[in-house]
Amino acid sequence: MVTDRTLIEAGIWERVHASLAMSAISWELFAEGQPEPSLRLADECATAARRIQPQAVVGLGGGSNMDVAKMTAVLLRHAGSARDYLGDNRVPGPIAPLVCIPTTAGTGSEVSHAAAFTDTEQRVKTGMLSDYLRPKLALVDPALTHSCPPKVTADSGIDALTHAIEAYTAVDNAHFPLPPGERSAYQGKNPMGDLFAEQAIRLCGKYLRRAVHDGDDAEARDGMALAATLAGLAFSNVGVALVHALEYAVGGLVPVSHGAGNGLLLPFVMQFNLPGREAEFCRIAEWLGEPPTPDNAIRAVEQLKKEIGIPTRLRELGISPQQLRGLAEQAHAIRRITRVNPREAQIEDLEAILRAAW
Repeated sequence: MVTDRTLIEAGIWERVHASLAMSAISWELFAEGQPEPSLRLADECATAARRIQPQAVVGLGGGSNMDVAKMTAVLLRHAGSARDYLGDNRVPGPIAPLVCIPTTAGTGSEVSHAAAFTDTEQRVKTGMLSDYLRPKLALVDPALTHSCPPKVTADSGIDALTHAIEAYTAVDNAHFPLPPGERSAYQGKNPMGDLFAEQAIRLCGKYLRRAVHDGDDAEARDGMALAATLAGLAFSNVGVALVHALEYAVGGLVPVSHGAGNGLLLPFVMQFNLPGREAEFCRIAEWLGEPPTPDNAIRAVEQLKKEIGIPTRLRELGISPQQLRGLAEQAHAIRRITRVNPREAQIEDLEAILRAAW
């Protein structure tokens, strides 16, 4: 069982423990989970698991704990270290049985084929993508999110919205720029992804503010739990794009949660992507409760950010103007996700987005 000390102190672990005890299942606890987990932490968890050779791995917590559980399940079945499996489709075969139990509503890791980590050596966030990473079982109980504090609720919720918007506005499947002979864990925009993304956007627009401002609002917690899972299904079948590429660079440089970084950057990337995605943006505006114009989609996201306390500028994170070019270069190199964007972006374009966000 992969979890963290905060969830133990909050009593979440006790509820899971009681269920295991009633089923007479023996377990071992790894409670060293951390936000934005490092590759080193994933290796440490896998080492602990290899000592006991469990029959299954359970990830309890937010995306960070679930992602560490995913890497642990990989390393239980395959040799090497966490760094060996970064990138697209580098997991060679099935992993140990994996169960994910989210305690936040945002990452969608409980249903996705992705896991994100911080590379402390290169000072950049990175990730692995493989359909083998999809959990065997996802137990989504909104009641486990009720103890989630407002900031975590806001950061994870805007992450779900980012997943849905990037999936809904991604490059079309028919035009996905995949070189011959190369495989990708993403497929580009498609009708099934659109269905998941639309419902996730609608739910975020209706319930995210309520969940942040009143953690005991059960209807809002239910709605956001569903939004996160649907957004996870959307992006893991379509892809994420420039928002995530830029956040991977930003999040590796300064201490900011993945969700807050995504939320900060989202409207600026939307502005860049507006040409050619006007119809999609009109629908997004309507789903977020605004008149259906492209600009209203961007304004709706900006207003939502303001109301739930997401940082609005990169300078608030301590980033200097001199660092923007390097961040753009790092983001541009993450081709597995930049190619999902509906509009091709050069380093200069990414730097312009960052300057607008600064």
